[in-house]
Amino acid sequence: QVQLVESGGGLVQAGGSLRLSCAASGRTFSSYVMGWFRQAPGKEREFVARISWSGDTTYYTDSVKGRFTISRDNAKKTVYLQMNSLKPEDTAVYSCAARRGNIQIHGTYDYWGQGTQVTVSS
Repeated sequence: QVQLVESGGGLVQAGGSLRLSCAASGRTFSSYVMGWFRQAPGKEREFVARISWSGDTTYYTDSVKGRFTISRDNAKKTVYLQMNSLKPEDTAVYSCAARRGNIQIHGTYDYWGQGTQVTVSS
């Protein structure tokens, strides 16, 4: 079992930055692919970024490439999402998730956090 708790959301002006954190419990955190997802009001949940268990491979959705960076610290059992140059369209609830398997595929995530709200004002 893995439990995930996100933090770091808030209200920020367009062009600003936030860093989200996702703290995990469980002994095998370092063996999981970790992902960040977001869901805006009235929209489907969408993939944002994912990172391999070792941290050496990452993938991003096109709309955040060059602005967001996913990273992890396995010793702290934490995954991060650094968000720069934020835009109003980045406003959403951001959730982290964990799964096993191949980093190269989207895959199905087994564990989810509750999410943290990010609001970007124009």
